[in-house]
This record gives sequence, structure tokens and C-alpha cells, in this order.
Amino acid sequence: MPENKSSMHEFTKGLIKENPTLVTLLGMCPTLAVTTMAVNGIGMGLATTFVLVCSNIVISLLKNVIPKAVRLPCFIVIIAGFVTLISFILQGYFPALYSALGIFLSLITVNCIILGRAEAFASKNKLLPSILDGLGMGLGFTLSLFVMGSLREIFGSGSWLGFKIPVISSNPVLIFIMPAGGFFVLGCIIAMVNKIANRKPPAEISCSNCPNAEMCGQTKEDCTREDK
Repeated sequence: MPENKSSMHEFTKGLIKENPTLVTLLGMCPTLAVTTMAVNGIGMGLATTFVLVCSNIVISLLKNVIPKAVRLPCFIVIIAGFVTLISFILQGYFPALYSALGIFLSLITVNCIILGRAEAFASKNKLLPSILDGLGMGLGFTLSLFVMGSLREIFGSGSWLGFKIPVISSNPVLIFIMPAGGFFVLGCIIAMVNKIANRKPPAEISCSNCPNAEMCGQTKEDCTREDK
């Protein structure tokens, strides 16, 4: 595979085909907890993307230095350092978002998405593919949280990114901002993504792929003649 196509594949695979939330079902805790509003989904997604890309860079550079016997503790220490950094940034410049994300911001340290990409990809690949892998997975995670948060905020609060939506704002469906509504919206999005990702053209109906071809005794020409 050409290098540019390979790089593009590493970036795009996390958006839909291998989306960490909607396909591999990782990071369910923050996905369900913080997506009551679209801005919370964006904040958590971008914070996770920052940690994911930065940790992938460091782990890829140090993959030949870190002993295999202690690789997971080393990965956690690296990830925790970047989580602390992004926590300080949000606390200093975006205090409202920092308060909204709460404990789930610190839990990025043990997010299965980040640990999984560190173990399965960054520790086995070069720097550029690791960066693209982390960026693609992070943006896929951000996209899924944004869509989910948007739907829950629109129907559950009657607003979107702080803007009131006529009609819905006066009659919101409160269940959408409750845990049950989160599971419902997540299930609907996963079903839609699976439908799109697994859509295949119908198989050609002919003697060549008929399971009863040997028992039938007819040839392709016979079937074609009968159809006419």
C-alpha cells in the first residue's frame, strides 16, 4: 500500500469503520455521563484527543526503551501526565467546562480507548502512523460524543449549544437527559452506523452461487432460457 494511502487509512479508520465508541464500544462511561449537552461532548472528546495524540507520540518514541515487563504501568504514567496537563488548562481557561466534566476528566487516565491504542498501535508503530491513529480515533470519539450530546440536548433540554429551539424548549422530553435516554440515543446511533458500515450490494443470483446447483442438474444457460 502506498505511504499516502496508508497514512490516510490510519487517520480515517477511527472516524466510522473502527470508531472507538460506536463500533468497538470503548469509553462507555464518559460517553453516557457527559453527553447531556453538546458542548460537554466536544470538551470531553477534544480533551481525550489531546491526551491520545500526545501519549501516542511519547509511547511511539520510547517503545524500544520501555521494558515489556512494566509497559502498562509506564503507559499509565505517561497518560496521567497529559491528563494532569489538560486538567490544568481546562481549570484555568474553561472553568465551567472543567466543572461540568468533573471526575470523568481524571478518568481519562484509565480510558480503554487510550490504553488500547497505546498497547495495540503506538507501542508497535512509528511516530507518524501513531499520531494519525491517535488523531483519527480521538476525532471519531469526539464526533460520536458531539452527535449524542446534540441529540440529548435538543430533545431533552430544547436547546443546542445554548440556543433555544422553538416548540421543543417549552416541551422538552426530560428522559433524554437521564441515563435511560443516554442508552436509547447511543443504541440508535450504533444501529445507524452499523447499517451504514455493513451495507453491501446484494449477491448475484445465478447457478454459480446457488447452494443446490449440484442437485439441480441445470446449467446457467438452462436457467437463462427458462427466465426468458
